[in-house]
Amino acid sequence: MTNTLPLAGIRVLDVATFIAAPVAATILADYGADVIKVEATDGGDPNRHIYLNPAYPDHDVNYPWHLDSRGKRSLAIDLKNTEAREAFEDLIASADILITNFSKAVRKRLCLDYETISAAHPNLIYAAFTGYGEEGPDADQMGFDINAYFARSGILDGARYDDQYPAVAMPAQGDRAAGVGLALAIMMALWNRNLTGKGTLVTTSLLANGLWANGNFAQAALIGGTMPKRPPPERPRSAVANVYRTKDDRWMQLTLVREDRDWRTLCKALGREDLLTDPRFAETPTRRKNGADLAAIFQSIIGNKDVETWRACFKSFGLAFAVLNRAADLPDDEQVLVSGAIAQTDNSKMPRTIASPFNLSDVEVPPAGPGPELGEHSAEVLRDVGVDDEVIAKLKSSGAII
Repeated sequence: MTNTLPLAGIRVLDVATFIAAPVAATILADYGADVIKVEATDGGDPNRHIYLNPAYPDHDVNYPWHLDSRGKRSLAIDLKNTEAREAFEDLIASADILITNFSKAVRKRLCLDYETISAAHPNLIYAAFTGYGEEGPDADQMGFDINAYFARSGILDGARYDDQYPAVAMPAQGDRAAGVGLALAIMMALWNRNLTGKGTLVTTSLLANGLWANGNFAQAALIGGTMPKRPPPERPRSAVANVYRTKDDRWMQLTLVREDRDWRTLCKALGREDLLTDPRFAETPTRRKNGADLAAIFQSIIGNKDVETWRACFKSFGLAFAVLNRAADLPDDEQVLVSGAIAQTDNSKMPRTIASPFNLSDVEVPPAGPGPELGEHSAEVLRDVGVDDEVIAKLKSSGAII
């Protein structure tokens, strides 16, 4: 393992709120970038308080903030204050990357638009994240992941059974996926700067990432494809790619992609080799035609034993399946823990956290600390870029920084 993180020496300004764009900055911080969380003085990033939302799991620890802001330094600054803005310009000059999810109108009003910033700092990588994209009739529409990523992309509609209510995604799922996409785009721009010596504008959106996630269906729609029916589990398109409830009221997803090869094995695992000679289920087309009958048989069998019995059985036969984990199951899921998806921290309030979703074999990411308090590093950050203590004291006394 190397002691030098790959992004050491790279400075990132996280001038963004809520989740997707800050998530990209969190990934960069995990791998060594100096990420400065630039926040307003009147309460900072609203993500500081989102854990109080009743849609979030209840806990006294501000877990979303620590998850999304680990490894960052907080600068709380009033960008509308002239003297504070002068100090902030020095900070921009020291940065390699600026990330924002402000709307184009807000960027323009704060003189944080790409045209203004790039004219003064041509080597800067400017990453703009939006709900619906930089251009188009809805470019200025407010977008959160449930609206732009899930609903507009067709994911929510595709995740429901025919004639049933649409599903509702849990908070920030699309934000986190889109944040990884933004981090990738930033890294490509950073590599491009190594080749050309110039910064560039990076753009992506919740909508674009939602369409990418829904790629098979969205691509089919682009060429006029006919969308398949979405019948419920009791009358599935395929009984061998379906969900079943166990005796202890858990759900299992069975997935035989190579059906002709694995059909015999599945029948053995279920103790129903007689199904092999049942003409209703002899071949894939007949199994599909009689899917409701086969699903009823499978449910009657699977419903007679508990989930751990079936987990052991299906694993021993080498079948593709998954238990539908509840969030409460994840802390004890050995695969989650051993695979590196969970990391230890130096935060006593949150000793384990979700790791960035990839690993580099020769890089050991240090344990994350807590997310910063609002303005915790304001003076430190400004000193780093040469702002003297007298100016810092004046900015503090006027409330232009915290």
